[in-house]
Amino acid sequence: MTYSENLWLYFTLLFGIIIVPGMDMLFVLANSLTSGRRAGMAATAGIMAGGAVHSLYGAIGVGLLATLLPALFNPLLFIGAAYMAWIGYTLIASSITVSSVEGGTSGSGWRAFRQGAITCLINPKAYLFMLAVYPQFLKPVYGPIWLQGIVMGLMTMATQAAIYGTVAVTASRSRTLLISNPRATILVGRIAGGLLVAIAILTAWHGWRAPA
Repeated sequence: MTYSENLWLYFTLLFGIIIVPGMDMLFVLANSLTSGRRAGMAATAGIMAGGAVHSLYGAIGVGLLATLLPALFNPLLFIGAAYMAWIGYTLIASSITVSSVEGGTSGSGWRAFRQGAITCLINPKAYLFMLAVYPQFLKPVYGPIWLQGIVMGLMTMATQAAIYGTVAVTASRSRTLLISNPRATILVGRIAGGLLVAIAILTAWHGWRAPA
């Protein structure tokens, strides 16, 4: 697999994960509906800041592992693939629907930004997820790990900006789509789950074929 193909695979996975309605999307939506478009965009910026920290954490962890304990790189890859597959299975098995949107508190854009960043940073599952995902795509064969981490971090922030920013700009329509079309949200969740399982299997296969 070439580096460009690796990045496309990461982007496909990333888009599938972020597009699934979840806590971050609902937080942006709630701020947009209660405090206006500017608050929604500030909440999006806060989530992006939190995502940047997660990306840094994942890149540093993988970089240290590849440098100090290279023998553990493939075992971590298999553990991460198993975790990704489990998340994918839970998305396929569950029925994700959005029944309501919690009202956010009115306030400044700075408050929405701060709450978005904190909400993202205190989620322990996000840290586990980064350690599961990044070893699948950050590989020494593609060059310096830190540089690959920057590229993937920027891709993550850009995708968050595009999806959550669109939700913030079109808040009322987004709310209608999320609440009145439960079958659509269930389908999106199951597609993303299938994508996670497929990529987990693919990366585990590549790890198994790689020389020790």
